[in-house]
Amino acid sequence: MQRDLPRFRELSDFLHFLEGKGQLRRIRDEVSVVHEITEIHRRMLAGHGPALLFERPIKADGTPSGMPLLTNLFGTVERIAWGMGIVPDRLEELGTLMADLRAPRPPHGLREAWDKLPLARAALATRPRTRAAAPVQDCVAMGDDIDLGRLPAQICWPGEPAPLFTWPLVITAPPDSPTADQEENVGVYRMQVLGRDRAIIRWLAHRGGARHHQQWKALGRDMPVAIVIGADPATILAAVLPLPETISELRFAGILRGERPDLTPCLTVPLAVPAHAEIVIEGFVSATETAPEGPYGDHTGYYNSVEPFPVLRVTAVTSRRQPIYLSTFTGRPPDEPSRIGEAMNRLFVPLIRQQFPEVVDCHLPPEACSYRIAIASIKKRYPGQARRLMLGLWSMLPQFSYTKLLIVVDDDIDIRDWRAVMWAVSTRSDSSRDLVTLTDTPIDYLDFASPKSGLGGKLGIDATSKIAPETERLWGEPLAMDPTVIGRIDAMWSRLGLTGSAREPA
Repeated sequence: MQRDLPRFRELSDFLHFLEGKGQLRRIRDEVSVVHEITEIHRRMLAGHGPALLFERPIKADGTPSGMPLLTNLFGTVERIAWGMGIVPDRLEELGTLMADLRAPRPPHGLREAWDKLPLARAALATRPRTRAAAPVQDCVAMGDDIDLGRLPAQICWPGEPAPLFTWPLVITAPPDSPTADQEENVGVYRMQVLGRDRAIIRWLAHRGGARHHQQWKALGRDMPVAIVIGADPATILAAVLPLPETISELRFAGILRGERPDLTPCLTVPLAVPAHAEIVIEGFVSATETAPEGPYGDHTGYYNSVEPFPVLRVTAVTSRRQPIYLSTFTGRPPDEPSRIGEAMNRLFVPLIRQQFPEVVDCHLPPEACSYRIAIASIKKRYPGQARRLMLGLWSMLPQFSYTKLLIVVDDDIDIRDWRAVMWAVSTRSDSSRDLVTLTDTPIDYLDFASPKSGLGGKLGIDATSKIAPETERLWGEPLAMDPTVIGRIDAMWSRLGLTGSAREPA
C-alpha cells in the first residue's frame, strides 16, 4: 500500500513528526501517575487535544521516575491514521487491503493483475529480519536486578488495587512454534503489578494469548511470553486491527510501514520482539498459579469484577538507554480505545462488503463502548435481506459477536445522523414484524446488563422500507425537495440573510 507519510521505525520518529504538526504537548511539571495523569488525559482527549509527554512523572510510591510517560498517543482518528502511514481519507483503502489479505481473489486480466502488484509487494514486506543487536536490549535487568516498580505504571481510578500496565503488547506463540516469526500473536492485555518480578495478565477466553495459554497448560508447561511497552506506531496499531488469524500482527506492521520488520531474539524466552521497541518484559505465564485481578476501571464506564487470572513470573526486563513508557486509561467513552474504535470502524466496511456487497456503510457509535450498537445501511433488493445481514454480521467478525443492538436501514439514511436513524426506526419498522431477538449468545462478560456472565441476548431492528411479501400495504414515498429548487436556494441563502443551517433535512 502506498504510504502518505515518512516511515516511523521507532516511537521517537513518530513523536518528532507529531511535534512538528503541533500534535505533541510536553508536560514538564511533576504529575502523579495516581489519578492525576488520567484526569489530564481525560480532559485533553475529550477536546481532541494533542498527545501528552509527561517528562517528570511521579510514581505510585511517591518517588520521581526518570522515565517519561507518553499518553493520548492515539487520541484522534487523524493520529491513528498517521500512525499507519496514511491520511484519514485513506482508511477505507487500508480496509480494502485487509479484505484482500483475508480472502484474496485471482486477478481478471492483465490490468487487474498489475493493480494487485502492490499487494504482492506488501506480502513480501511481512518477512521479518533478525537482528543480533538491538536498541531495546541496550539495558538489561535479570535476577535480583528486576524491579517492575521502576516503570511509571498508572493507577488510573480511585479504588484500584495496584499499578497497571495499560498498553502492553503481549507476544505469545503456540507450543509447536520454535520462534515468534510464524505463528505469534500480539494482543493488548492489561497487567496488574503484583511485585518486583510478578504480574497478572488479564485476557478473555476468545483472545489469541488465552488460546495459546490453554495449549501450553494442556502440556503442563508454563508459557513463554514477551511484553512490549512502547514501539513504532504501526506495530502498536497492528495489535488491535481485525486481522485474519493467518497473518501475524508483527508481519502486518511491516505492510503498514512498507518494509520488513526488524526483530531480535529475547534473552530468556524463545520469542522475538521488535528490535526498536522501548521496553520489553520477558517471562513465563504459570500453567497453574492465578491471582485475583482488579477491580479496575473499564471501557464500559464501570469497575470490572474481581476474578482470577494467570500470574506472570518475570525473567528479564530490557530497554533502550532512554526509554519512553507508553500508557493510557480506559473508562466511559470517550477514551483512547473508543477513538481507535472510530478509526477501526472505517476499516470494517470493506471487510463487510466483501461478504455482503449490498452494504453501503456500517457504523459502530463510539458512545456505545465501540461495538455494542451497530447501524448498517443496505441497497435492499429482496424481502428478508435485512434479517440475513443481521445474522451474517453477528457471526462474521469477533467484534460483531458482542454487538447487542443492530439496526439496518436503507441507503437513503445517513447512519451517522442519529436523527435520521431514529426517523427510519419510527417510520419503517413495526414491533410485531421487524424485531429479531436471539438469546444465550456470546456477550462481553464485562457487560453487567447481561443475565449471565459472558452470555446474553441480541436485538435486531429492520428499519428498511418493506416490500412484498414483507407487507401487504402500499409503501409510501419519502418526501424530497426538487433538486433544482435546492440549487436555487443554496445560491441565494446568504444573500437572504437567513440564519440556521443551509441544508436542513426534508
